[in-house]
Amino acid sequence: MPVIPADPGPIEIDPARAALIVIDMQRDFLEPGGFGAALGNDVSRLHAAVAPCALLIATAREAGIPVLHTREGHRPDLSDAPRAKVERSPPGMRIGDPGPMGRILVRGEPGHEIIPDLAPLPNEPVIDKPGKGAFYQTDLELMLRNLGADVLLVAGVTTEVCVHTTVREANDRGFRCLVLRDACASYFPDFHAAALAMVSAQGGIFGWVSDVAALRAALLPGLHHDSRTEDAA
Repeated sequence: MPVIPADPGPIEIDPARAALIVIDMQRDFLEPGGFGAALGNDVSRLHAAVAPCALLIATAREAGIPVLHTREGHRPDLSDAPRAKVERSPPGMRIGDPGPMGRILVRGEPGHEIIPDLAPLPNEPVIDKPGKGAFYQTDLELMLRNLGADVLLVAGVTTEVCVHTTVREANDRGFRCLVLRDACASYFPDFHAAALAMVSAQGGIFGWVSDVAALRAALLPGLHHDSRTEDAA
């Protein structure tokens, strides 16, 4: 059984009982000219997670681990957008308002789509969620139970908001979570670091934290060995 070095300690994973959740890697959050940039955020800090995410997704696919993707967004009529959430932003920057990539946080708009570098395969579920957590008002838990998953590999943005909320929700539902630090990101580096520390604190109160290289070496040891041999040559 693969064992992944992690904080606060190693975690054993059965690939047949694991699933990867890639959270909210959407154009409006990550691309220059999107909604995140329009708010004054440095989107390059999120984009730093794209290459590690791509390698993580490739690793999961090679290891036979199901990959699920999430997107935060609302119905075009905004019937699933709570008033408190809509009114939190100033007029002109609210959910449903015209943004640089279509209506802000509305399903079907260009900015709502997952970035092309991490495009889901046709057989990979995409969960549209109206909240921060991937379990709230979605059928994610049903999908995971049907897959027989008990360990979740978690990546995406932002670390302290949608990633953290999803990990907390999963923990309460009995899933073990392994967060891949380099495949997550935040507009605020201090928040990223604090959120990861909170996951693994107190003996792993919400889960474990590792990185993509360590996971890949454990899941695909032959491939990892071959790559090191080629580098040495």
